[in-house]
Amino acid sequence: MKILIFGATGMVGQGVLRECLRSADVDLVQAVGRTSTGQLDPRMRELIHHDMFSYDSIESSLKGFDACFFCLGVSSAGMSETDYSRLTFDLTLAAARTLTRLNPDMTFVYVSGAGADSTERGRSMWARVKGRTENALQRLPFKAVYLFRPGAIQPLDGIRSKTRSYRILYAIANPLLTILRGLLPDHILTTADIGQAMLAVASGGAEKAVLEVADIRQICRTTAHRATPLPVEQPRS
Repeated sequence: MKILIFGATGMVGQGVLRECLRSADVDLVQAVGRTSTGQLDPRMRELIHHDMFSYDSIESSLKGFDACFFCLGVSSAGMSETDYSRLTFDLTLAAARTLTRLNPDMTFVYVSGAGADSTERGRSMWARVKGRTENALQRLPFKAVYLFRPGAIQPLDGIRSKTRSYRILYAIANPLLTILRGLLPDHILTTADIGQAMLAVASGGAEKAVLEVADIRQICRTTAHRATPLPVEQPRS
């Protein structure tokens, strides 16, 4: 497979990129973002692009991909609905509309969130916006669209959030997350779980489009990607 990743420097995106580079099923990974991932791998390509609302100037570099893993996202804390919608709905759809035109046979996988509101009418602002984004993506003529709704996520393999407050939170909570993941495996995901499940639905599909935490865990239990790892090059310092 040839994979596009948006948001590969974020916490979830780092985990997804790592699993792509470990998978024998992946021939090429291209990360699209404002900054470099720092990864060294012969199958890795980086496309530094600063305007994530317009792709006219790089369309030729976005063709020929089998799947897109869209991991870009921002916290809604302290944001108005207008601003959050711009950085969630508008930004995501700008990329998705371009990609469906350039890659009509593409599978598009979007990282949403547990509690996203498909009715678009609930009280929670972020959930309404995420739900509206999910609904709009499902109307696009991709080969398939899968909506991942993770809740609590435990970063593994040295992966850290770019947000300082999140780094502090995870440093404190990580031992507890390890225990809770053992006790409640269908309620907490790891960054590796998300990456492995994305690869699985990109190559083999899934029974439904909206995948909650338990669905993602079930995909991880049955996928063969765990059994075919390749070594990962260390990131550049």
